[in-house]
Amino acid sequence: MLRILHVGYNQISGEVPDGIQNLVGLQRFGASDSNFSGKIPSFWGKLPNLEWLLLGFNRFSGQIPVSIGENKLSGELPLEIQNLNNLQRLVAFDNGFSGTIPSTIGKLQNLEELDLSNNSFTGNVPSSIGNLTELLELKLARNNLQGEIPSRIGNCTKLITLDLSRNNFSGLIPTQLHKATDGFSTANLVGVGSFGSVYKGVLDDKNGATIAVKVFNLERRGASKSFKAECEALKNIRHRNLVRIVTVCSSVDYRALIYEFFANGSLEEWLHHPVQSLDFLQRLNVAIDVASALDYLQHQCQTPIVHCDLKPSNVLLDDDMTGHVGDFGLARFLSSLDKRSFEGRTSSVGIITAEYGMGNLVSIQGDVYSYGILLLEMFTGRRPTDESLGAGLNLHNFVQFALLEKSAAKVVDQALFDELLLGVTSHASTSSSEYIPKSEKSEELLISIFEVGLACSSDIPQERLGIREAALKLVSVRNKLVGSALPEGESAKAGPCM
Repeated sequence: MLRILHVGYNQISGEVPDGIQNLVGLQRFGASDSNFSGKIPSFWGKLPNLEWLLLGFNRFSGQIPVSIGENKLSGELPLEIQNLNNLQRLVAFDNGFSGTIPSTIGKLQNLEELDLSNNSFTGNVPSSIGNLTELLELKLARNNLQGEIPSRIGNCTKLITLDLSRNNFSGLIPTQLHKATDGFSTANLVGVGSFGSVYKGVLDDKNGATIAVKVFNLERRGASKSFKAECEALKNIRHRNLVRIVTVCSSVDYRALIYEFFANGSLEEWLHHPVQSLDFLQRLNVAIDVASALDYLQHQCQTPIVHCDLKPSNVLLDDDMTGHVGDFGLARFLSSLDKRSFEGRTSSVGIITAEYGMGNLVSIQGDVYSYGILLLEMFTGRRPTDESLGAGLNLHNFVQFALLEKSAAKVVDQALFDELLLGVTSHASTSSSEYIPKSEKSEELLISIFEVGLACSSDIPQERLGIREAALKLVSVRNKLVGSALPEGESAKAGPCM
């Protein structure tokens, strides 16, 4: 008995044949990315074992019981959708569906993904969605939904992604947030930014997951725009060195983003307010992590993304001290920058390249500049605006003059100087400490790192080192640092994800 039928990614045309309704044992049918047209037949509800129905990127038209996005489908979702008892994914984004979301959708007990975003649905979100206890992803963004967000969504304890943005919801912040943060208590406040505050929270579920809740202050000018920018940037990107968004909550009264929580805080805290210092290898690993994230944003996303606010406070560290780039509130997509400049952005002084100040367009070279300054800050321990740099000097020139004198030791962070050149550690030893070299080799490796930072932060955009080349050079430094000291058969930490 046929259970799986995939005919997608072909040039098959015409309508879906009626004979498929006789395949009563069919569990999965895929016909995405082909040339099917006409109306989608109404027999899908008669296939009791159907779990997956993939019909996206075709030329279907008219009303339909259930479909997969990016067609021209319209009308309402019929009540008969309840007959798809074994359906696991219902994805109908980017169509012209209208009317209300039928309450019978709550009978799809096996549904794991529901994506009705970017349509014209109106009315309230049915509380029956709370019956979908297997739901992992719920996306209702960019519709005309209104009213309060039903509290029964809290019954969906397996939910990983909740996107309700760009609707007309009203009412109080969901109770899955107020309770988790103890009423947004100051005791749980972990950071305050330009557009809002970040709180630590613990979800009241069987896993007791710890989260970070970023609540936007809508009274601040630009806060709503920042929220939208962060949602747009994060909704389709996935990388091990980017902060992962867990849930989006949006209504007329509030905007909130929920992220995974990083117990080790930000790179800013470790560099400038340390309880204990990062050692040489830890800093190098984080620098490579950040470069890997930027390489992904610049060269591996469908539309390149410019972060526009790369600095230590926006690099978070997990339990393994792996770096994750976050805070995309100023991010811009390159495809939308052809007629817009950097005017109105509020990124931090010292990390912004000169061409932005002259009204030039945002570019990936701007992020490379910020990365170069970040790298120099990580290994000098000095902020870009530090008064100790001297009159008329910026961080780039401060390091550059030291290298002209062939003395990286003059500008290196004191904690690293003690560790590398004197052999003294200023904190509890780590598993990496035994691999730290001393004296001349240390000076050589420091100079190599500073040279990468200087090459990335050149005043002339066209002369800046590409982020991928920067990452590879730092990986080479790391291999020299640890390669000869590793036991036979073991290898250094994996290089950047290219």
